[in-house]
Amino acid sequence: MSTTTYTPSFPPAPWKSLFLEHISKLESPEFVFSSLHPAPKRSSTPYVPHARYCIFRGMWAELPENKHNEAPMNERVYESELPTFTSDVRMEKVPELFASSAGHGDSSQSQGSGGGGPVEAVFWVKDVGTQWRIKGEAYVVGEDIEGKGEESSGARTVKSEIGGRMRVVKDDREKEWSWEKELTAHFGNCSPGMRGSWKNPPPGTPVSEKKPDEQHQLGQKITDLHDPVARKNFRVVIIKPEEVEQLDLTDPATARRWKYTFESGDWTKEECWP
Repeated sequence: MSTTTYTPSFPPAPWKSLFLEHISKLESPEFVFSSLHPAPKRSSTPYVPHARYCIFRGMWAELPENKHNEAPMNERVYESELPTFTSDVRMEKVPELFASSAGHGDSSQSQGSGGGGPVEAVFWVKDVGTQWRIKGEAYVVGEDIEGKGEESSGARTVKSEIGGRMRVVKDDREKEWSWEKELTAHFGNCSPGMRGSWKNPPPGTPVSEKKPDEQHQLGQKITDLHDPVARKNFRVVIIKPEEVEQLDLTDPATARRWKYTFESGDWTKEECWP
């Protein structure tokens, strides 16, 4: 069950409702996610940017209802302004979030929960002519987030950094809320074909290398919520925003830009030239 003990008192972010309203207009809630990748040896800079498209999966602890999701769901005990998406631990973005974090984690640490590297997420909502840019840190939730034995340092980091931005909405139910249940619910929220992608051959490896075994093949459809191979590779990534930028380009003659910054437990709003 949850070991999130910190109960924030800050109000909902002033940008959240409009952001979600805009995202609801997207046929597929795709966004560009950028992280920092270690630069090649002898490079003049330690990192280079890596960008890719991801799918927004809702705010952490607020997983949208899905009639096809058969996984047990947490009761809505918390709410947050923490965008999520799913990933594969074998993809480069996961170790990037560890290597570029303040702790400069290595590849072995990236097999579990943790991370915290700097990131940006950019959404373009054509129907309303608005771009949303979210800047902050991203944390990875893996199978070690809850379980028997001593809690990993990465799991503690996630629960501290992410838990500190989760707002309690049912005061008497915190102990019933489970990180592991939320992780499994995210897995169940994906289609069988998407779940099967976590049993693909290792992403980015040459097809000329050793032929993948029977467990790692393209096109699989997974109905087992606890398939050991798929769950070993499955991750939820949570973005902890520090700055959110809303750029309204509906009319170039009256374009407007607002910047929201999280400071001392609350959001400030400033209008800037577009």
